[in-house]
Amino acid sequence: MNRRDLLVQTGAAALTLGLSNFPLGWTAAADKDKKHRILMYTRSQGFQHPVVARPGNGGLSLAERIVTELGAKHNIEVACEKDGRVFESDDFPKFDGFYFETQGNLMAEASKDGQPPMTARGKKRLLDAVAGGKGFVGSHCASDTFHSPGPAFQNQPEDRIDPYLQMVGGEFITHGAQQKAWMRVVDHHFPGLKDLEDFNLHEEWYSLKNFAPDLHVVLVQDTHGMKNFGYERPNYPATWAHKYHQGRVFFTSMGHREDVWQNPIFHQVILAGLAWALGNVEADVTPNLKKVTPRAAELPMKPGG
Repeated sequence: MNRRDLLVQTGAAALTLGLSNFPLGWTAAADKDKKHRILMYTRSQGFQHPVVARPGNGGLSLAERIVTELGAKHNIEVACEKDGRVFESDDFPKFDGFYFETQGNLMAEASKDGQPPMTARGKKRLLDAVAGGKGFVGSHCASDTFHSPGPAFQNQPEDRIDPYLQMVGGEFITHGAQQKAWMRVVDHHFPGLKDLEDFNLHEEWYSLKNFAPDLHVVLVQDTHGMKNFGYERPNYPATWAHKYHQGRVFFTSMGHREDVWQNPIFHQVILAGLAWALGNVEADVTPNLKKVTPRAAELPMKPGG
């Protein structure tokens, strides 16, 4: 592995975005001098989202630059990587957490970014690290990674869901045309999001399935008025937190469009997720899936089905 690519220093790699300090109820870590170190992983097998595509000069992608800059403002060092060998490196145990915006089968040899794959051992090391107490934050296509066997438009039994997706807490099915839709805030107490109100955003919205029963839902996808068959279903979770054994996992379906990545609301959401996943703040993550999205398991019918 090219160590220069792995150890991206926050100061040198940061893009100056004029971002303000974290607003809306941020609580600092008890130990303000503690610096966390996270791995941001963005390998893409079948489709590489523009926000994680690196420029030809070898620099970082837009998403990598933004997470690096946000991290620098909040005592988080970010190492950005697409090479799957990182999960078997000597450096891997030194990370406190992980941020994924990945796509497809990360163990496939070929990828859109031309990087070596993750191995089965590397995947196990990731899952074991999170289960052992490390943090994980995923956005958007992190749910379009390592798909479960079985029909796409059906929920699978828990023992048939891919272990990575069991950890994430949900799985991508499909998406329709990019459009404006409402995110409904159902937890007004989650640290970092205490003053966040319902918001309307133009995005590529994911229709999701295979929700873990212990999800603590923070944002709900309001499907009322949405176009395309993938959203012909009751409201369902779009952002959540849950425990994976001893680890903390946070996921948001947002993160496709460049303007979403540059939106302060999205910054708030991913910072809130990082703060909780890394143990900087405590939150009540009592499962509320059945309370706030009681019909989340009702999926759209496959076209022609």
